[in-house]
Order: sequence, then C-alpha cells, then structure tokens
Amino acid sequence: MTTETLEAPSPVEYLLNKVGFYPHSEQDPIISCRHRFILVTGGDRAGKSLTSEKHALARIFEDSEPDLYWLVAVDYERTRAEFEYFMEDFAKLGMLKFASKRVDPGRIELHDGTRIETKSAKEPRSLVMKAPKGIILCEAGQVELEVYERLSTRVAEKRGWLFMSGSLEGSLGWYPRLKTAWKNGFDDKISFELPTWTNVTSFPGGRYDPEILRLEAEHSDDFFMQRVAGQVVPPRGLVFHEVRPDLHVVENEWIPDETVYIFEDPGYGSESAHAIEVAHIITEYTPDGKPWQQVRVFDEIYEQGKITTDIIDMCMARPWWKAENKVLVSDPHYKDQHHSQSSVSEIWMKETGLYAHGERVKILSGIERLKSFLKPDPVSGIPRIIFSPRCKGILSEFGIEPHPLRGINYGQTKAYRWRTDRDGNVVGANPEQKYNHGISATIYGLIDLFGYGIIAEKRRASMRRH
Repeated sequence: MTTETLEAPSPVEYLLNKVGFYPHSEQDPIISCRHRFILVTGGDRAGKSLTSEKHALARIFEDSEPDLYWLVAVDYERTRAEFEYFMEDFAKLGMLKFASKRVDPGRIELHDGTRIETKSAKEPRSLVMKAPKGIILCEAGQVELEVYERLSTRVAEKRGWLFMSGSLEGSLGWYPRLKTAWKNGFDDKISFELPTWTNVTSFPGGRYDPEILRLEAEHSDDFFMQRVAGQVVPPRGLVFHEVRPDLHVVENEWIPDETVYIFEDPGYGSESAHAIEVAHIITEYTPDGKPWQQVRVFDEIYEQGKITTDIIDMCMARPWWKAENKVLVSDPHYKDQHHSQSSVSEIWMKETGLYAHGERVKILSGIERLKSFLKPDPVSGIPRIIFSPRCKGILSEFGIEPHPLRGINYGQTKAYRWRTDRDGNVVGANPEQKYNHGISATIYGLIDLFGYGIIAEKRRASMRRH
C-alpha cells in the first residue's frame, strides 16, 4: 500500500488561499508572471482589476523590504476597484495599518511600512516625484503614450515593475501596438489576453455562455474581438493596409557616397505636418544579373508650426546634408502658390541652391504607385521600399506607430484612412485628406523619379543618375 503525498502550496498559492482567491487557468499565468513590464488586454467584466491586484499583492508579498507602490489611472476614480481589493486583502492578512476613505488621492499603509498610493494621469508631468517599486496602470488604454513613458522611467531606479491592464478602445494607438509587439514576450516584456468569458462566475458557460453568444450575435466582429475577446483587430479603412512592421520597417542608414533624395510635403493647418522623407535609391542585382532598385527611407523631419526656413535649418543640421549629390522633390502645389511672398520652392532655391522637382499627382494614381513599391518581390519576398524605424511620422500615417507630434493626437495612431460610415464600412472613392503628409512626400518622390509605371521608370531613373 502506497501513501500519496500532496505537494505543498507555493508561497503565492498560500497567500492567495489566505485571502480566499483561487485563480482560474487564464489568471494563473498572469499572476505568477515576473516580467518587469506586463500588459493585459481584457474583455468587459473579465476581472481585469481583480487579476491586477492579485498579481501586485503577490509581488508586494515577495519583496524583502517595505517599499512604495502606485495605482495610476486617467483619473482617481478608475483606481477604486484595485484600491478596495487591496484594503480587503491586507485586512484579511492582518497587515493593514491605515487606509484612507477616499481614493482622490488614496493611501494604504501596512504595519511593515509598505505604502500604496493612487495617482491621476490627467497631468503626466506630475508623475515624476518619487520612485515606486511597482505600478499598476489601471484602464491603460485610456491614457496617453506620455503616461506610459513616464511610468516606465519611474520604475527604472529600483528595477521595479509596471503592470498595465484595460480594455481595448480600438486597435490603433500605443496600447494595442505594445500588446501586439509583446505578444510572444521579449526583453522582459510580455502581454496577455483575458477574455470576458474567462469570468466563469458571471459567465458559467465560458466561451459558449448564452450571454457571450448574444454579445457575439448583436455586435460587429471588430467590437466583439476587441471588447469581449480582448484581441487587437487590424483596423478597417487603412489606405495602406499592406504595410507590415516585420517587412517594411528595416534599420537603414545614410550612405555618404550615395545620392540623397529629399521628398517634401509642406503641410499646413492645425493637424498637418511639414514632412521631409529622406531616402537612398540602391541598385541591387537579381541572381540572373538584372538590376533591381530599392528605395530606402533612412531619415525624416516631421514637424508642426515650422516655416520653410526652419525646416531647411533642420535639414542642414543633419549629417546627410553633407552629401555631394542631393535631389529635392516637393509638392508642386506650393511652387507658385504665394504671390506676395516667396513660394516654398523659391525659398529652397534661395537658401540652398536646390531646385524643387515635382509634378502634380492624382490621388488614386499616387496611392497605387506607392502600393506597387510596397508589394514584395515574388521571388525574394523583399519590397521595393523600406522605412527606418526612426521615421515615426510616416509610420504613424501607415497605422503602425503612434503619432509623434506633441498635442491632441500625441500617442495615438492617426492613420491615413478611407472615408468610412459609422459601422466602419468604406464609403466613397477617395480617402480622407489628412494624416498623409509623409506619405504624400514619398509619393511625389516616387512619381518624379520612377513615373507611374515600368515604361517611364527606366527613363526617369536613368535621367537622375546623369
């Protein structure tokens, strides 16, 4: 006769059992994860706040010395759930010394000196005073990119951790971008999904609970996948949906001996950018010896509120300005636009001696030409145009990076999109004419250098080389 011995619970299991919490299979890997940066996208009523607090509870319990921890949200009220869970658990454990009745701001103190404080992210610059050991960012999808950036620096001093959770408010912006980038875990960063149906207390039927099936039937696929399943859905309506970070975003640098091509779109207006995309055209050869050209965009100037001379000064400060051969291609609409003052092209000629090439481009024809360069070669799988990760402006317009300019759109991905109705269906033949200045600059360059097709391509490329 054999006697089976039961495995003793781990310290974390023992702790959670003491407060009466028994994680399910989807919560367990999140609570036990010890990456420094963790992101959890959850469906509505999935138990995100409870999971966040239990994860933090375990980490606080594991710390050998008392320290400071933060609960941060877009406002104090959105920290309430985690704050009250902490109060309840520490009271059960006999560790609670003090807890404020309010959360605006709120404070919890334990007998050993550990402190938990609530913080509002309405003013990101206020999040700089102290160095907490750990931070929970509640409803992370509702805060700006700057908040995440500031919090990630706050935990640097003590090599602390940042735990972010929240629902997806859409599939564009910094939060879904990080969720996708961290999916498989790397460099101490990882993301998880916590679908609504994992809350079996509320939805005992799991994925096929009648209420979950009702939500799926009554809402669009995008809404269901984002707000119930907690998954990022590629947005509909992007003009350049072909752009892939793993294919088109490639580190490349200025090559001193190569011609520098300066593509410009001097956008004006409150939400416009003055865009400069800087590129090389590199000739490669196929296995059978045929020449093959690739446009490599290696730098960018993407600014608001700057006049043309400011942009020129920025260009002249870049190392690549020293190149012997430079070609400027600009939006032809600005060549003769101003009658009482110098046009953009005249300013360039006066300040630099560069003549601004460029011809008028029909919107749809220009889009199609850029798409043809984005298309991977069927043999090599390499596209004819790539972009450095430094080119944040145009990558934002493609829908794969947050908007880089400080202001109302900072931290969001304001992509170049087709016109859509309320349900996200594309309507009309033309895209919205905004968030496209880096793209427009690039299109002007491609059309000027390569024409609209293969016949003009060879002639124009030859002209530029001589």
